[in-house]
Amino acid sequence: MQALTLGPTNHERVVLFAAGASGDPDRHRPLLEHLADHGCQVIAPYFERLDARAATTAELLARPVGLVEALHRRASADASVVMVGHSIGGWACLCLAGATPWGRDGKPLDVPREPRVGRLVLYAPAAGWFAAPGALDGVTAPMLVYAGERDTVTPVEQAIRLTSASTEVDLRVVPGAGHFSFMHTPPPGTVEDEGFDRAQFLTDLARATAEFAIAS
Repeated sequence: MQALTLGPTNHERVVLFAAGASGDPDRHRPLLEHLADHGCQVIAPYFERLDARAATTAELLARPVGLVEALHRRASADASVVMVGHSIGGWACLCLAGATPWGRDGKPLDVPREPRVGRLVLYAPAAGWFAAPGALDGVTAPMLVYAGERDTVTPVEQAIRLTSASTEVDLRVVPGAGHFSFMHTPPPGTVEDEGFDRAQFLTDLARATAEFAIAS
């Protein structure tokens, strides 16, 4: 599996990044470079584009499986891991951190876990999969969660659901932000809310993410 790797190798602190449906971490590259500049080894696998609304279970599971594979291939076995993910990438991060998603058939999915995950940073996470009672019980890692006020793909309500986890959850709802406001290279034709300064927001987002990651 190909992966974008930045920063020091075999470092004690690894940021494992999970892109959204596009599967392309280069759309977040300035963020990842910022994390590398602050002493993190960044591992960001490339995935095939995914339509999360129509994806098969196998296609969905390829994301957390691929993240674990990339981590084990490229990181030191004793490195602490901070997971950062956008949209369906956030879903994959939650899976690895101990959450149990429920499929469209009303049954829990058997997903891989990564016990080294010590912190989670989630941008507009696809958290609707974790609505069942107890779905978040296995998550012990502190979370920094961002939601866009105007997100129509993964609405704010999905992020609010994560506050029911029995761990520290810092939820930040971003006024004027949409689903793609968290990307340095959003899809063509993306229009931001009038008055929303995406460039400044992304600068602040990178800073807050780095501070949270290196606090572990």
